[in-house]
Amino acid sequence: MHNLAIALHTKGFNVTGSDDVLFEPSVTRLSRYGLLPPQQGWYPEKITADIDAIILGMHARVDNPELLKAQELGLKIYSYPEYIYEQSKDKIRVVIGGSHGKTTITSMILHVLKAAGKDFDYMVGAQLEGFDTMVKLTHEAPVIVIEGDEYLSSPIDRRPKFHLYKANIAVLSGIAWDHINVFPTFEFYTEQFSEFLRTIVPGGTVVYCEQDAVLTKVVNDDRSDIKKIPYGLPAFKIADGITSLVAEGHEYPLQVFGDHNLLNTEAARLICQELGVSAQQFYHAITSFKGAARRLELLGKTEGTNIYKDFAHSPSKLTATIQAVKAQFPDRKLLALIELHTFSSLNKDFLNEYAHTMDSADEAIVFIDEHTFQQKKIEPYPPEVVKKAFARDDLKVFNHTDKLLNYLEHADTQNKNVLLMSSGNFGGMDLSKLTESILQKNSTNQIIN
Repeated sequence: MHNLAIALHTKGFNVTGSDDVLFEPSVTRLSRYGLLPPQQGWYPEKITADIDAIILGMHARVDNPELLKAQELGLKIYSYPEYIYEQSKDKIRVVIGGSHGKTTITSMILHVLKAAGKDFDYMVGAQLEGFDTMVKLTHEAPVIVIEGDEYLSSPIDRRPKFHLYKANIAVLSGIAWDHINVFPTFEFYTEQFSEFLRTIVPGGTVVYCEQDAVLTKVVNDDRSDIKKIPYGLPAFKIADGITSLVAEGHEYPLQVFGDHNLLNTEAARLICQELGVSAQQFYHAITSFKGAARRLELLGKTEGTNIYKDFAHSPSKLTATIQAVKAQFPDRKLLALIELHTFSSLNKDFLNEYAHTMDSADEAIVFIDEHTFQQKKIEPYPPEVVKKAFARDDLKVFNHTDKLLNYLEHADTQNKNVLLMSSGNFGGMDLSKLTESILQKNSTNQIIN
């Protein structure tokens, strides 16, 4: 929301806003543009008849006093995606959807378009190197690239966000059941992607991953008047811990790796091609793409150990990320840690979806902060339930940050990579200090040996 506020302010709008709690980096960024509310909280007296539009964030409640005042006054109330569409309805809208890879594919496209000197607007779900904000809206840009989330639009608009953008060009990266609190069955979840195809403007284009059988069936069953372009893994090679694309007789070394990122790269290439970027421009630009924030982010390394942080939390993302690290470093063992943090991942009925997702890791750990159960009002369950769900008897389960930290600092990580995965923050654990501790211990052991 703060990125949208800044984008609209930069475009020339008079923007004000409220929130009950403000966090960094929102506070600093809003302050920089003179948009920081003078105090936190809700003030219905701020809502007056001379306001042209209210933009309602997803996390506001239906009984929010400012929302109630806006409804009482009959003001126009938009959800976030509705207003993005309102600001881009005269542009070519490129919408990146799918259960996984949305942020990375969107980020790759933005990186290449910028390198190619294209003029474009965007909305992406992560901070990117070389981009000041996560939203850009201008009068001039002919194209907007939008990360299209399938989650709900607002508390008073239960439609999935990506249904509202009316894409001209779209990506669907795959379908893997998520958001069980909103989509209680896999069939209901899948139907949202069928509906998304029907929202693409007639004559539009969808680029989709043909390696996903469920997605391929959804696309093949669709009868919309759109062009359908399948994609799969591009040609590549791995040597000395570096993955390179192989194209047109050349090798292009990447700074990202894993089959899922190779698929993401191919989706991005096809979209850039649709937007007039040549293959040569794409391949040269993509070699300098370092990844989106929190996506296989390298925290530190020694000669025999790399420590990564990743946003992975759903079963499909967990499997893909673990397999990527194992394939990139086949001679190293892997300690993989996942924090179950989202409502879906903690739901006891959904937990079995994680069966065998960590089988590729040499050592597997699950962390559930005991306070998360309380915050999400979920009945706690014992470690045995987690081990059974993951179908792994040697799985280690922690629910106290200090005990987890103590274990990780003393674990044998010599010639072993460490992968830390969560959409949360491991109960406030300082990952920088943990990384420093592990790498310092490994370096000392190497000197002694």
